[in-house]
Amino acid sequence: MAAAVNRVTQNLVLTLLGCAVLRISAFSTTYLNYVKPGFRPFLIGAGAVLVILGVAGLFQATRVREASGGDGERARSGASGERTGDEAATESDDPSEGPSGDPAGDPSGGLSGDPSGGSPGRHGHDAPGDRAAHGPHDSPISHEPQDHHGHHGHSHGGPRVAWLMCLPVFAIFLIAPPALGSFAAAREDIPPPREQSLSAFTPLGGNGTLDMTIGEFIGRAWDDEKKSLTGREVRLTGFVVPAKKGQWYVTRMQIACCAADAFPLKVAVKDLPAPPADTWVEVTGTWIPQDFGKMPNGVVYPQLAGKSLMKIEAPDEPYE
Repeated sequence: MAAAVNRVTQNLVLTLLGCAVLRISAFSTTYLNYVKPGFRPFLIGAGAVLVILGVAGLFQATRVREASGGDGERARSGASGERTGDEAATESDDPSEGPSGDPAGDPSGGLSGDPSGGSPGRHGHDAPGDRAAHGPHDSPISHEPQDHHGHHGHSHGGPRVAWLMCLPVFAIFLIAPPALGSFAAAREDIPPPREQSLSAFTPLGGNGTLDMTIGEFIGRAWDDEKKSLTGREVRLTGFVVPAKKGQWYVTRMQIACCAADAFPLKVAVKDLPAPPADTWVEVTGTWIPQDFGKMPNGVVYPQLAGKSLMKIEAPDEPYE
């Protein structure tokens, strides 16, 4: 019975885990806080498989539990009948008793032979010699059947650490972790790798304000030999990361696979007051060219001369 209960619990946890995966991938965009959009079909497939396996396991465990309950009831009934028959046979075959149930050959009805007035064997306590003559199986004390470990019918389930599988379920349903923000970006100053070679940028079209990703802005600021950003007004979208001396960055995290490999893309914003940390904003401005006779030590971020700022809601896809 305990094994069936354990199987029910295990499969219930498996089903809940699959439902949690489906909730964040098939019925919402929460999964974008953790992985890239291309992983959505795999998450939906994995969640569906977990739910199917869990439901099938619950059905099977329920059937096993019902079957074991019926077998146990029949076994108890059979054992009770056997014990009743054995006791009756033992009483009828005892040669030491006469027709009246008293020991044979005792005319006093079993009341003589004991100075204290008690029966020497049947109605009193055995004498020391009589007790020594009895074998170990003649003791009136009954012993419960024990397994090879000495436990009285107790069965133990799996390791308690298996309950840690419930933590992702509770985290997703109760406190879904948000996307990485200013706390992670402020502690990660590794410059991103260059993804484009020099002079590989396409010409900028149009004359108005250009919507541009922060990654493209950084690439054109440092690697475009034609300086295509010069004098062009661009609009960048990201969250606010405060810095020292009143400076702040419009920032976007970039991932290759999942949030575990994310690194920040930052652009320093000038001439605009810093909004609160983690505020999502759209910043409009122009690139500030920087000429270094010698590249300074540490990480240098491109700069934007801000003209306007607008607070926005966090996008469904927070990473670049």
